Amino acid sequence: MKIEHIGLWVADLEKMRTFYETYFDAHSSALYHNKKTSFQSYFLTFTDGARLEIMRRVDVVQHLSENEGLGFAHLAISLGSKDSVDNLTNILVTEGYELLSPARTTGDGYYESVVADPEGNRLELTI
Repeated sequence: MKIEHIGLWVADLEKMRTFYETYFDAHSSALYHNKKTSFQSYFLTFTDGARLEIMRRVDVVQHLSENEGLGFAHLAISLGSKDSVDNLTNILVTEGYELLSPARTTGDGYYESVVADPEGNRLELTI
């Protein structure tokens, strides 16, 4: 058994597609658009085969909160090395993405940083 994909509602499909293609080497499917429901999505496939579906529909609105809540908390992406975590973290911060937690070794042994994607979703960059 494996998780087939994760779905993520977004406000700006093109901006989010470009972000994941640019920084995480994701490859995008063609745009799917159901005109009856106004649903649109892209499947983003990463080099290891994992997939993220970014989705938009006009009646799904964004809930912004400074506090964390129940539900999915973050997307962890393994980059393979400490240097890769440090380098991508620095690139993202330099290009204006918010650093939520600097690179460090956590109490459970992960080396990670946490950066917000363009819509504020938490990305754990790990080894």
